[in-house]
Amino acid sequence: MTGVHIVTDSSCDLTEAETTANSIGVVPLSIRFGDEEFIDREELSVEAFYTKMASTGLLPETSAPSPGRFEQAFRGAAAVGASAVVCINLSGELSATVQSARNAATAVGGDIDVRVIDSRSLTGGLGTMVLEAAAAARNGADADAVVALVESMIPRTEIYGALDTLENLKKGGRIGSAKAMLGSMLSVKPIIRIVDGAVEEAGKQRTRKRALEWMRDQLFAEGTVEKLSILHGEAPDIEAFLDMISERYPRDQIRLGKIGAVIGTHGGPGVIGMCYLRP
Repeated sequence: MTGVHIVTDSSCDLTEAETTANSIGVVPLSIRFGDEEFIDREELSVEAFYTKMASTGLLPETSAPSPGRFEQAFRGAAAVGASAVVCINLSGELSATVQSARNAATAVGGDIDVRVIDSRSLTGGLGTMVLEAAAAARNGADADAVVALVESMIPRTEIYGALDTLENLKKGGRIGSAKAMLGSMLSVKPIIRIVDGAVEEAGKQRTRKRALEWMRDQLFAEGTVEKLSILHGEAPDIEAFLDMISERYPRDQIRLGKIGAVIGTHGGPGVIGMCYLRP
């Protein structure tokens, strides 16, 4: 397949059907439970991840792919005739994944044109950028045009998440310990926002229902948004949230998916995320 090829990492939370249909290469991160290590999605499915987290009680850890995994993907694209590769990755504020991709791009620099983009995003936000980049490439856009498209989306992308617990973020070091401890003591339901690629507190509510209502109100306050995605970590109340927003965003207008192991490690079980583009 000639033209520009799109590569990303497994934190994009796209399904295998989505990546296959759009010829997207996915380089997986690794997930570790104690002494056991699994390659995300290759050796550990999304469903198996949440089951294992619940049954073991262990806080999983994630690790970035090696530059060699990215180099393999880039050379594979070149081997089938790609004119260039655009690699869009998980926020560099949260993971060394994008640096691994950059190292691999340097290694193959004499053989294929590779552009690496820090999405400043994750999960559904990253996934939307990747899908839009793939569509542009399929329609004949060159590497410069694909990069410009993705870079135009980065400042417009909003991600909010309603967490059922702060324990995973606290233990994983992705949020200040004091804030996490306060949240745990008060039994609040925290809401986070991705700002400039990093996790920030957006609010906290006393109950899960109020947290979901807060998310709904935030979404509705935006007016009309584009490319709305709702993803969740096996949340038992996902249907209730979809009902909350259905008057403005019927289900057939939403990309619904599951938050995989990479982001689920830090978001914890029951997380519900909403991702969209501001006009």
